Amino acid sequence: MAIPPLQASESWRSSHPGHWLRLALERFDARVMACMAQHPGVSLGLSNLAARGQVAAAHVHITRHLPIQGARLTELAAAAGMTKQAMGTLVNQCEAWGMVRREGSTSDGRAKRVVFTEVGQAWLAAYQEAVVQAEAEMRAAVGEEVATVISLGLEAYSSS
Repeated sequence: MAIPPLQASESWRSSHPGHWLRLALERFDARVMACMAQHPGVSLGLSNLAARGQVAAAHVHITRHLPIQGARLTELAAAAGMTKQAMGTLVNQCEAWGMVRREGSTSDGRAKRVVFTEVGQAWLAAYQEAVVQAEAEMRAAVGEEVATVISLGLEAYSSS
């Protein structure tokens, strides 16, 4: 198979939808973390971590994917699209921050479930409010019609 010649202009590297999606996600997540850092329901320790940028997008996987009733590490890793080892590292960090804990599984004595602590549940409630705030700001910035088209388009694209 012949390799096609490269275009003279390199603008194609930063003018495709993937580039804009990445930048939009970074902006959205940064705004969510800024809201989290100021939320009165977030523990002081987690608020400081969020304000200093130490709660990374990877840590947010736990926030996004851990069910309220908890999950085994392998289930959580699969939901987040991560390896069990990588998720284990994140759970260890979030456990040290007091956000989650491991507890015995009722169905398997050897297995542990990862569950939110009270601090983690407060974090999750604040996260929900922060996401609503960031989405409202995005809608205000681009307009309701454009925001609706973006949301519908991304939903259709990601589910196909």
